[in-house]
Amino acid sequence: MQAEQSHPAFRFLQSRVVEALNIEVAEYEHVATGARHYHMASDHDENVFLVAFRTVPEDSRGVAHILEHTALCGSERYPVRDPFFMMTRRSLNTFMNAFTSSDWTAYPFASQNRKDYFNLLDVYLDATFFSRLDSLDFAQEGHRVEFVEPNNPDTELVYKGVVYNEMKGAMSSPVSTLWQTLTRYLFPTTTYHHNSGGEPDCIPDLTYDDLLEFYRSHYHPSNAVFMTFGDIPVAELQQRFEDNALSRFERRDDVIAVEDEKRYFAPVRVEEAYALTQDDLSRSTHHVMGWLLPRSIDLDDLMQAHLLSRVLLDNSSSPLRAALESTDLGSAPSPLCGLEDSNREMSFLCGLEGSEPEHAAAFESLVMETLESVARDGIPMDMVEAQLHQLELTQREITGDGYPFGLQLIMASMSAAIHRGHPIDVLDIDPALEKLREQIKDPEFIPGLIRRWLLDNPHRVRLTLRPDAELAERRDAAEAARLAQIKAGLNDEQKQQIIQQAQALEARQQQVDDDSILPTVTLEDVPAELKLPTATELAQGVLNTTLFHAGTNGLVYQQVIIDLPNLNEDQQALLPLYTYCLTELGCGERDYRANQAYQSQVTGGLHAYTSLRGSVGDEQKVNGFLVMSGKALSVNSDKLTALMAETLDHARFDEHGRIREIVAQQRARREQSITGSGHALAMMAASAGFAPVARFSHYTRGLEGVRRVKALDKQLEQADALQQLSRELTALHGLIRQAPRRFLLVAEEEHQQAVLNQLEQYWQPAESSDFAPLALPSTREPVKQLWLTSTQVNFCACAFPTVATGHQDAAALTVLGDFLRNGYLHRAIREQGGAYGAGAGQDNGDAIFRFFSYRDPRVEGTLNDFQQAVDWLNACEDEQQRLEEAVLGVISSMDKPGSPAGEAKSTYHSSLFGRTPEVRQALREQILAVTLDDLKRVAQTYLVPEKASVAVVTSQKTAEALPADYERISI
Repeated sequence: MQAEQSHPAFRFLQSRVVEALNIEVAEYEHVATGARHYHMASDHDENVFLVAFRTVPEDSRGVAHILEHTALCGSERYPVRDPFFMMTRRSLNTFMNAFTSSDWTAYPFASQNRKDYFNLLDVYLDATFFSRLDSLDFAQEGHRVEFVEPNNPDTELVYKGVVYNEMKGAMSSPVSTLWQTLTRYLFPTTTYHHNSGGEPDCIPDLTYDDLLEFYRSHYHPSNAVFMTFGDIPVAELQQRFEDNALSRFERRDDVIAVEDEKRYFAPVRVEEAYALTQDDLSRSTHHVMGWLLPRSIDLDDLMQAHLLSRVLLDNSSSPLRAALESTDLGSAPSPLCGLEDSNREMSFLCGLEGSEPEHAAAFESLVMETLESVARDGIPMDMVEAQLHQLELTQREITGDGYPFGLQLIMASMSAAIHRGHPIDVLDIDPALEKLREQIKDPEFIPGLIRRWLLDNPHRVRLTLRPDAELAERRDAAEAARLAQIKAGLNDEQKQQIIQQAQALEARQQQVDDDSILPTVTLEDVPAELKLPTATELAQGVLNTTLFHAGTNGLVYQQVIIDLPNLNEDQQALLPLYTYCLTELGCGERDYRANQAYQSQVTGGLHAYTSLRGSVGDEQKVNGFLVMSGKALSVNSDKLTALMAETLDHARFDEHGRIREIVAQQRARREQSITGSGHALAMMAASAGFAPVARFSHYTRGLEGVRRVKALDKQLEQADALQQLSRELTALHGLIRQAPRRFLLVAEEEHQQAVLNQLEQYWQPAESSDFAPLALPSTREPVKQLWLTSTQVNFCACAFPTVATGHQDAAALTVLGDFLRNGYLHRAIREQGGAYGAGAGQDNGDAIFRFFSYRDPRVEGTLNDFQQAVDWLNACEDEQQRLEEAVLGVISSMDKPGSPAGEAKSTYHSSLFGRTPEVRQALREQILAVTLDDLKRVAQTYLVPEKASVAVVTSQKTAEALPADYERISI
């Protein structure tokens, strides 16, 4: 078995088959160093690798985070400047990244190609265990000071650095500030007290020598965990581990671990501030409570904590969420609601946003009284069983549409491995679920947990985070004063050293490395065909149905796809609220709380959304659909089908109080999304004038959508406004119900006939003789906008009108984005400009080519770099390798696998909009045939400065220094 398959350098410890996941998990120890290796043997050909180190910072200078970046900037075998990003474009990877968490740093990748997998493995092993850690890379990725004019010591000093700017962006988010502030009090003595990513005002205190020492003490096999997934034999993997890294190390006796936190004897209540630069600060305060719970590595405690969190907070029928949603003390439950189980000791959190500072005590009373009520009166057994059902669904479902499936399993078991627990137990939770099923038969089980872990637990924190309109200005002034003090203390020699470092770094960034020392795949390694699942069109009965057979591990997926009717602009603006309300409000005789409770009992989730795209040949011709999607265990497929039909027929829009809560919650979520997704929102704004779907996206889920939901939230304060909104939603629902519909089913073959029979039983065809499909007006107008919000960094976007999928230039434009990013934008905007990220890409659906930057300290310099990228392209000669790398990147993205159900749904919806497998295969072949001349031609044809459309998400302060011809819009 597994023991016989392992490499002699490893000792086999244990293995177990996890039938619910169709994997076998084995644990090994490297004999010489003690490194642990967990291998998940599976028949999946998407193999995953991850090596993680326990990293335990003792301050908030960001040492673990900056080391994660710097370790990927060159190593012993690969002494080039940027092997990580160079490998992203010399690879067919389906995932490549690195993560810094609160107490670990991990380096994962995934690939479906064996040659590519081992190429990446060689680079990752060398990068982590034999990193060069050049001081210039530390200056680039971490922090440095430069003169505003790099060669002029008479100008002011500024801080630069990729991580420095990344964390300025991250800490512009109130939710990030809320989390970091809460953990600072919840964990007074352990590593979680600190911001492992780095606080912007602390990062400049980190020295290069500190970085080197942290690497020497933490990046050692004795402190490492290896985790792998897939169909490559474990001995073959371990041979590479041994030959390329582990054989050069000996065991270390010192143990890096997080100690148990010292417990409070009484609750702690604190108030702090966060920066919010706007005139009206009302309804902008956050209140949150956190409790420290037992260790996360005890599986029974872990599963009980998950069950307790779900029972209290999962949906609107859950008692604590119901209290937080319905109170007048705030506008919505905090994003920090639920269980945090990745740290050594778990924490339970709940909170309110959209409140006022003076409501802190009332908020705490609301929470404690709700918990006391539940502990006294108990929880209905069907609600507890429903949440146990949700835990089972989570365990059984094969995912992989975001992260690779194997990586999701690895990440799920990571905390247990890092904290020297039992990762195999975390993956095989069926025994723990069976134990829970027995425990919940005792009506005192849940009340007992509430008393022990919450009511009688003195280690709890109540944090109030209030807005401060002047905090950002004081922070900027403190940074300027610090830099001025540094400059005042410089002698001429030190000033010259700063200039020389800037010159040396620029020279290093401009140098062309010999990338032939890096392994690579070529176009010859690319599969000839795009692998897509095949569907069965079912003509039987009166329903338009498509069925996919897929290995779904006992789950059934069902969608009803409804043609969007022709709607006026006000009705279109209501669609995001309508689709959310459709499954969140009551249904028939059930009010919204009873309905959500029932959904939890019989489904794994029910939601609705809109899907619009331009046609293959003309982006101005639009098709649009409303999709209601659900999933359930096969034993509940009958109830799922009935519930979906009932939802469309009998959804209620008369619950005015609930609608009011939903609008407030949507406003809060939209506003919070700005600093995290600013680049995507900026691209939507820049693209909005060029295509009907782009405009629709901008007005419904983009920055204009944020403004609209804020206006709606304020409008509902007026008398009768809520009743009017209810009538408008009801009328919109009436139009949707009458529209033509079709069905998609994804299930294992043995369940096919049952789900088809259920579909025929519960659904009837829509009846509408005069249906008119959605029609959106054509548009092709550029904009030049600054969107103003509270942020320390910028998000820049520039868009150009191009062509749709069916045009002969679409393939070259698709490759052009990767070519410009790899060859110019990454160096100019990220390395030299200091932005956390930058790129470009063609949107074939909207016929738009877009540039973007993410968490960027610049605006005008970046917008100039977008245009300079085209000039750089025109000067390129003999760039066959760079071209091939761009093509590989595009093909890798196209070939990226998803979950069995996800691939089926993606294939269906692509075909629905004319992107049939044949069309997608033809585009793939055209992409493989793109030449450098093609790239130059399409760039010269379409990326014309006069046609550019620009949108930037920035602060009021930054906007004041930008040209007056920008339209300024407050978000």
